[in-house]
Amino acid sequence: MAAGAPRIFVSHLAGTAVFDPVGDQVGRVSDLVAMLRVGRRPPRLLGMVVEVLSRRRVFVPMTRITGVESGQVITTGVVNMRRFEQRPTERLVLGELLDRRVTLVETGEEVTVLDIAIQQLPARRDWEIDRVFVRRGKGGALRRKGETLTVEWSAVTGFSLEEHGQGAENLVATFEKLRPADLANALHHLSPKRRAEVAAALDDDRLADVLEELPEDDQVEILGKLKEERAADVLEAMDPDDAADLLNELPEDEKERLLTLMQPDEAADVRRLMSYEERTAGGLMTTEPIVLRPDATVADALARVRQQDLSPALAAQVYVCRPPDETPTGKYLGTVHFQRLLRDPPFTLVSSLVDSDLPPLGPDTALPAVTSYFAAYNLVAAPVVDESGSLLGAVTVDDVLDHLLPEDWRETEFHEEGVSGG
Repeated sequence: MAAGAPRIFVSHLAGTAVFDPVGDQVGRVSDLVAMLRVGRRPPRLLGMVVEVLSRRRVFVPMTRITGVESGQVITTGVVNMRRFEQRPTERLVLGELLDRRVTLVETGEEVTVLDIAIQQLPARRDWEIDRVFVRRGKGGALRRKGETLTVEWSAVTGFSLEEHGQGAENLVATFEKLRPADLANALHHLSPKRRAEVAAALDDDRLADVLEELPEDDQVEILGKLKEERAADVLEAMDPDDAADLLNELPEDEKERLLTLMQPDEAADVRRLMSYEERTAGGLMTTEPIVLRPDATVADALARVRQQDLSPALAAQVYVCRPPDETPTGKYLGTVHFQRLLRDPPFTLVSSLVDSDLPPLGPDTALPAVTSYFAAYNLVAAPVVDESGSLLGAVTVDDVLDHLLPEDWRETEFHEEGVSGG
């Protein structure tokens, strides 16, 4: 939703039908899950608890919800059917926040929470709790209906995390704005006990991003302290190449158990990557580059490039291939660089813009040759193609750097070496 997105009161969502993109009902909204923050900052809405047709309660992240309208919720259709388990930093909005006694900051008066409003942030997929609908008075026999009013979240107290003494909850809230690499650095310097507590409190996507930035020993330690089903969820949320690298550090029986618990298509990508030597193009690549068919247009390509969860390196170019679109694809035709997309009309076919002169990498290309290739062609990403001409994936410059730097590079306080954000 753009700026001015409608405000939705959560009581109206209770029991609302949830549909997939083709109109089939998935289930009904049972509750909403929010993460409280330090002080009076509005809580972030993480997702919805949906009761599916088997009466199982499952978690649907807000990133998988494409529409919240009157009488219905629309999802991407991709729903993890594992049973919902609430985490320490999470609050059930309907189950824990409504009917609660809180205090108006301005007057110090106690009020009762009748409803809570949520709203999507402009130009982002994040949602926040936006307003609180409260009733004055205690609702006793002489005053059953007190005055009602709607106030901003910051106008009441009694919800948010305290500034001190909240253990991992306070730590997670404090770390919320850190980039994954900075949060990984903070985690690395915590004690193993505190590291495990914080990891357990992070949501799957956030923990996956952080694991990708941690040294291998820390990755293995954290993954080993998670329940196996949650560990599989986190591996699914990681980039396939990073998940493959992490699994390769585990004992064979543990590795196989986790792969079995993962979604079959996610596990298949990871198994394919694990079949290549680590320091080769096949071992470095991701299996999820932007793949387009020859009849796609520049407008189609730019829409894919705009996807928020893409890294800058993966968004730098698109790969044009014959069907199928999933890697391994049909015949690889060439690459179209982002700058070229910006120079041509939206209706132009990408097949007419491909750079077919750029030789692709083979999956067995060794790391030194991959490095020379990136330097020679001034690239941030490169296609990996097999002998039959199918695109297998793409290597990005960040993965190359990870394997070129010394193993202890994360221990270096780079900002002390002259790198500064100021």
